[in-house]
Amino acid sequence: MGMWELVVVLIVGLVVLGPERLPVAIRTVSRWVKTIKSVANSVKAEVNEELRIHELHNNLKKAEQKNMKDLAPALKESVEELKKAAESVQHSYKQPVQQSSVEQKNDNQK
Repeated sequence: MGMWELVVVLIVGLVVLGPERLPVAIRTVSRWVKTIKSVANSVKAEVNEELRIHELHNNLKKAEQKNMKDLAPALKESVEELKKAAESVQHSYKQPVQQSSVEQKNDNQK
């Protein structure tokens, strides 16, 4: 919107809503706009992450087809990234199991 369009909208809003309700209406609309922007940004981030995962999955399929030999640098990079992600997931699952086994030993000793 240009400056003149904003001026016209403000004047119409002032005439329709009055000087008491106009600031409240502006705040409400600005909250809606912020909420819509944040939802759009989160959806965009999720779509980008899904596309990245899909690309990594395709690269892994290509690497498997080549039997993990003579891979292009991009494919090697994708495979390494997938390995790191898998290790981090396994590591996060191992920690609670180890902690719960320690807690069970402590309970058994009591």
